[in-house]
Amino acid sequence: MSVNQKTSTSSLSKKGNETRAALIRSGVELMTTYGYISANIESILKQVGVPKGSFYYYFKSKEEFGKAIIASYDSFFAYKLDKHLTNLSIKSPIARIKAFYEDAKYGMAKYNYNRGCLIGELIQEESLLPDGYAVLLEQVLQSWQVKIENCLLLAQNLEEIKVDFDCKSLSEFFWLGWEGAVTRSKLLKNSNPLDIFINTFITMITK
Repeated sequence: MSVNQKTSTSSLSKKGNETRAALIRSGVELMTTYGYISANIESILKQVGVPKGSFYYYFKSKEEFGKAIIASYDSFFAYKLDKHLTNLSIKSPIARIKAFYEDAKYGMAKYNYNRGCLIGELIQEESLLPDGYAVLLEQVLQSWQVKIENCLLLAQNLEEIKVDFDCKSLSEFFWLGWEGAVTRSKLLKNSNPLDIFINTFITMITK
């Protein structure tokens, strides 16, 4: 966050911060459904009850708004990953990955498969996004890969998977497949692609 952004945020009242947070939540909802380009700012403002002219009180531009949405989504998703992948009550690291999958599958079904992964949605629009977004999206994916990699390394230590597997490459492969499966599930409006991917991935690494 830049100095200007920090100053802008700190200058907002408590109500202003609550409104800003509500705008971000609404933005996440629309962008995970329609992407960045098709997300209508007016619809977001209407949903939150903010006059059109007041948007720039909270964000300098749609580009800045989009970055705030990405940061919020990343924070939410990283928490979800940690919740499952570092869950000490589940002894098996592979079972933790399955628990993450079940949670994500439930989340997609909850919204009738109309909402996918924000990062995946934005990647599909990469050529149309503002400068700097591609780097930002890759950074998010890299941070998620590290979480899966650490879980796989633990599985390796517990001899759930072979010791000669490259866990870094496996974690990258996981996200390549996962994002594709999420997109396909959104298209088909069912969990079959997610089921096929996770079952194939688990079978592949535990044989």
